[in-house]
Amino acid sequence: MTFTDIGLDIDIVKALAKSGIKKPTPVQEMSIGKILDGQNLIIESNTGTGKTLAFLAPLINKVYLVQVKKVLVLAPTRELVIQIGNEAQSIVDKLDKELSILPIYGGRDIQSQINKLKNNINIIVATPGRLLDHINRKSIDITNTDCLVLDEADQMLLMGFRNEINTVIKNMKNYRQILFLSATVDPKVKKLAYRYASSLEILNLDTDKEIPDLIDQHFIQTTDRNKFDDFCRIIDQDRPFMAIVFCRTKARVDKLELQMGQAGYNCKKIHSDISQTKREKIMKDFRDLKIQFLISTDLSSRGLDIGGITHIYNYDFPERLEDYVHRVGRSGRLGREGKACSMVTEKNMPVFEEVKRLLKNTSKK
Repeated sequence: MTFTDIGLDIDIVKALAKSGIKKPTPVQEMSIGKILDGQNLIIESNTGTGKTLAFLAPLINKVYLVQVKKVLVLAPTRELVIQIGNEAQSIVDKLDKELSILPIYGGRDIQSQINKLKNNINIIVATPGRLLDHINRKSIDITNTDCLVLDEADQMLLMGFRNEINTVIKNMKNYRQILFLSATVDPKVKKLAYRYASSLEILNLDTDKEIPDLIDQHFIQTTDRNKFDDFCRIIDQDRPFMAIVFCRTKARVDKLELQMGQAGYNCKKIHSDISQTKREKIMKDFRDLKIQFLISTDLSSRGLDIGGITHIYNYDFPERLEDYVHRVGRSGRLGREGKACSMVTEKNMPVFEEVKRLLKNTSKK
């Protein structure tokens, strides 16, 4: 199917084509028409399948045709808010009608956001905490928001945003459509969805416990004492074009950046203790290929879509199977090849056994 077949306006289709997006992915093919029809949805699909465009394209379409006036997108992290805002802006910039998009997140001057909110904003993309701040200040009015999107809904609940989400939805009053998107739809997400949505449909394209076939996965048995030397040997062999290196904690990220920097590797770290302005600069430099290795906590394992990532390294093996799936899913996105390499120590064996069972079951399909 084409985007036109699904029902997008020809101007939206042309805008997507100018960005090099000419054919919908399966999740887009299944979701866009239903969103255009105004259905309430839970969309469950693997990481890297194009979920963001699956809701942005039809909602921009509805705003463009003046079928709705205001859309609100909630996302758990500042980085994801910025990414969604940029993706929406890239489409809108190619239209002949001016539509306004405003990302709202902490770490930025709130007065500047308040000034912008005095204008009519068509699409607001926000973190729950900063949005609630604006609601409490009465600097934003979301009562007449037509559509609400909760992106990475399971992650927002895991991060403790349930009360903020409840408050936001109660302030909306007259919303006509609500969408929940996630790689994992667990009972908590379903409970939240059924509380606020009528005639809800669940679209399940994949299970969360699947990894794209094009990701080549390797595991290195090591010890804490030998881990850094083994890791350096592997990355010297791989010579990755762009790579994300995951560590378990912020302290571990700090230590590894120091070690890699002293060893001469082009690397930068990112985690929640780093200022928002600096994090944005680091992410921009990474996208612009000025940084080869991005060292991160699981902050970068959900939602971020950075083209060109060839390798994922689990310097610290993840503590949950779901975290492994999300981490390695930063490569091999939208049909591209990728490679994941994980360092495994004795204490990682229980989760490593789960990963092996997953890979064995996947290979049988």
